[in-house]
Amino acid sequence: MIREQHHIHACIANGENAAGGFGLTAQTADEMFATGVDFITSGNHIFDKRDFKTYLDATDRVIRPANYPPGVPGKGYGTFVADGVTVAVLNVMGRTFMPPVDDPFRTVDPLVEDLRALTPLVVVDVHAEATSEKVALARFLDGRVSAIYGTHTHVQTADEHISAEGTAYISDVGMTGPSDGVIGMEQGPVLDRFLTGMSERFNVQKSGTKQFCGVVVSLDRATGKATDIKRIFLRGIA
Repeated sequence: MIREQHHIHACIANGENAAGGFGLTAQTADEMFATGVDFITSGNHIFDKRDFKTYLDATDRVIRPANYPPGVPGKGYGTFVADGVTVAVLNVMGRTFMPPVDDPFRTVDPLVEDLRALTPLVVVDVHAEATSEKVALARFLDGRVSAIYGTHTHVQTADEHISAEGTAYISDVGMTGPSDGVIGMEQGPVLDRFLTGMSERFNVQKSGTKQFCGVVVSLDRATGKATDIKRIFLRGIA
């Protein structure tokens, strides 16, 4: 098991595509928790399953991007305890080539300070399309948070590093799911859309092998600074 192999104390996963490729359900979230996930972040598909809004308001273990407009169900940040230490998690969504949301830079600024008052261990999920926007947010938050990881593109990047200020960063952790198809979906409808501009609804690729993507980050409990970051990319899983 990955948690045992890498001596994982806390596991954070982005689950916005976990329910059949679009959105999240209460059952799917519970299944993720049962496999060893401690906390779930999300992104632009979090409201695809309309009945999940009630779950979002009730749970303290699943969050949506903090820069959705006021009044939207759920919260954009939260905390949990792992191995006796409080870990804070903040979720924010980019605006470049993404649905319209509030300014992620202005949104995270006060929230990071509030979370740092609770714990030095602050982890940020930046759900964005443009790598430049993710890097810019990393520069903006450099030294103020423990780790920043990107999600949304489904393709793992090879730019993991720790800044001089002690913040671990990777532009995208990659996708856990089918290796075949196109970023998790059956290739037929995807190719039709590119070739003709028309397509049926996308469906998750069910045949073929699977893959597991993630990063392991080591943090100093006292300072919150990152001491190590390592990519994981396992292909050919039956």
